[in-house]
Amino acid sequence: MKYRILIEQDEDGVFVAECPSLPGCISQGKTRKEALENIKDAMQGYIDSLKKHKESIPPSIQEEMVEINA
Repeated sequence: MKYRILIEQDEDGVFVAECPSLPGCISQGKTRKEALENIKDAMQGYIDSLKKHKESIPPSIQEEMVEINA
């Protein structure tokens, strides 16, 4: 499954990762790579919890990247 995540660096230099499709699913790391690894773990736990409680799982996204000359 694929989900969009957002990674931003906060004022303290910590990278905060969030998955908008999974409300409240947020993690962080000292580096972008660490934040990415941590959000993957958080997302897996979130999905596992939804399954355990027999709740619906948000659909995976499909998107394309388009490059234009500007």
